[in-house]
Amino acid sequence: MGSSLLRIEELKTWFFTSLGIVKAVDGVSFDIEKGESVGLVGESGSGKSVTAHSIMRLVPDPPGRIVSGKIVLEDLNLVTLDKKEMQSIRGARIAMSFQDPMTYLNPAFRVGEQIAEAITIHQGLDRNKAHEEAVRVMKTVRIPDSSERAMDFPHQLSGGMRQRILLAMAISCKPQLLIADEPTTALDVIVQSEILELLVDLKRELSLSLLLISHDLGVVAHVATRVAIMYAGNIVEFASTESLYKKPIHPYSRGLLSSIPTLEESPERLHSIAGDVPDLINPPSGCKFHPRCQYARDVCKRKTPVLKSVQKGHYVSCLRVGEI
Repeated sequence: MGSSLLRIEELKTWFFTSLGIVKAVDGVSFDIEKGESVGLVGESGSGKSVTAHSIMRLVPDPPGRIVSGKIVLEDLNLVTLDKKEMQSIRGARIAMSFQDPMTYLNPAFRVGEQIAEAITIHQGLDRNKAHEEAVRVMKTVRIPDSSERAMDFPHQLSGGMRQRILLAMAISCKPQLLIADEPTTALDVIVQSEILELLVDLKRELSLSLLLISHDLGVVAHVATRVAIMYAGNIVEFASTESLYKKPIHPYSRGLLSSIPTLEESPERLHSIAGDVPDLINPPSGCKFHPRCQYARDVCKRKTPVLKSVQKGHYVSCLRVGEI
């Protein structure tokens, strides 16, 4: 691996609501190296998408705000940039493919026009040149009959095709980092596989770094070289994909992996993690996972764990890591 492309240090993104402060991201630290694929995994409500929106500086203010921490792109701290400076970064150096295509694609405009808009803004091409580049990018993400599909409206395309349009928009200005937020959600298994293969190929062909956000560890295993497990606004384990899948250490990581069905196992009831994701307005004291953890002791209720190295390249946030 090369040097670090993106480094996140003690990031805290909170939402200030009438009911209280929602600490959606509460001290997250991890890095992505140049040319690397990192997976960010956790249940719904763990803070994955808020982390991604924080990197892009797209957290709605109010009610949300980055209250502390750093997001460093090479040598540039994105947290300190004003709106105009961030606009020059967003799309050009960091791009994001969002979770729900129909939410982020404008139903009133043809998909080719929407891709061309980003190209015009960041590359300064005229309308005709931008349209030609949009069609070329659509071919890159393997949309058949790209010239004809560019004239379609979003509702005329399948879910898989709409996801490819979002990817085309994201890579249209040749970013250094692509953030793919749940790119396979609501797609059938065959289309999921095609999208994952496309992500791998795009990373290689365009020399991208990739942050893949998912609740599905099986999806991430196909793409990521390292995986960060997120729970209740914190990273609880961060390691190479091979190390994490072969020997998960944090009880939450173990629970996630043991809930994945395999062809080798007998058809018994799948393991599930007891309880629910905690209320982030009033989270549990100490370790936020302790109400759901079979290994929890009194110390887990009192003391907050921090992410520590347990072996080379493997980091875990657990007070009982040496005993489990």
